[in-house]
This record gives sequence, C-alpha cells and structure tokens, in this order.
Amino acid sequence: MKQVALAQLRDHLSQYLVEAETEQIVVTKHGKPAGVLTGFPTDDDWFDFQLENDPRFLRKIEDSRASMQAGHGVPWEKVKKEDDERTTASTVPRKVRGRTSPIR
Repeated sequence: MKQVALAQLRDHLSQYLVEAETEQIVVTKHGKPAGVLTGFPTDDDWFDFQLENDPRFLRKIEDSRASMQAGHGVPWEKVKKEDDERTTASTVPRKVRGRTSPIR
C-alpha cells in the first residue's frame, strides 16, 4: 500500500485517483495515517463497495445467516430442483397462433 502526504495529494489528486484504481493509497497528515484513497476502475467496483459498506445490507446478511442457523433456510437441492424444472418448462414448445414457439 502506497503512502502519500495530504499536501502532495492535494497538488496531484488526479494522478493519485488513477493510481488508486489499482491499489489503495494511505493519506498521511503530519506523518500519521489520516485516511485511505480507494479508486473504482469500473461501475461494478463502485457498486460492490457501496454494498460492502451499507449497514442495511450487512444487517440483512446477518439476519439471513441467523435464519439459516436456526433452520429456517431453503436447502440448495430444493432451489436447484425448482430452477431445473422452470428451465425445462420454459423450453417446451407451445402452439402460438398456429406456429410452434418456445415459451418465454
């Protein structure tokens, strides 16, 4: 992780934003860490960051894990079976206005 003084960051912010897309940059103030500059090379990276730092989303994850541990979850086998059945049903041809067409 790279470190840069706040004064230097201020003078070259654009350059450090580009660098932050590949590695986090620790910003120092009077020689002590004061913050971290994190770049987002793609919109997906920005979206992931927002989710990972959203307390509402993290609370939902915690609630879901607790529910699973309490035995209130749905087994993967059941989800997979239902998905396979849905996929199979959606590829069965049907008559539409005199022509055969897959269900969409």
